[in-house]
Amino acid sequence: MTRLNLLLLVALMLSSMYLVRVSHESRRLFAALDTAQNEAHALDNEYARLKSDKQTQATPLRVEKTARDKLAMRTATPAVTRYLSVAGAAAPADEASAVTSAAASAAGEAR
Repeated sequence: MTRLNLLLLVALMLSSMYLVRVSHESRRLFAALDTAQNEAHALDNEYARLKSDKQTQATPLRVEKTARDKLAMRTATPAVTRYLSVAGAAAPADEASAVTSAAASAAGEAR
């Protein structure tokens, strides 16, 4: 009987130590999960904020103002537009196929 009691006591001690270890691991994993969920929530909030900022920055009026102020660009008017034709080819039938002077000079500089 003493051997059986001793065997049961050892089994009880081993199972209680296992239970403590599993409980500790469970708490650690739950804390890690909670941290990851909080980080994911923060990243979602930052993504939404950045998306909103992108929409705000990309309005046509703001893009035009930035192009005018920072890049010193101006709108194309007929007074500053030069139409070119390709040598050896027929002249373009309409103005839609003509190249503006800005595009032509950019293409000329690239060559």
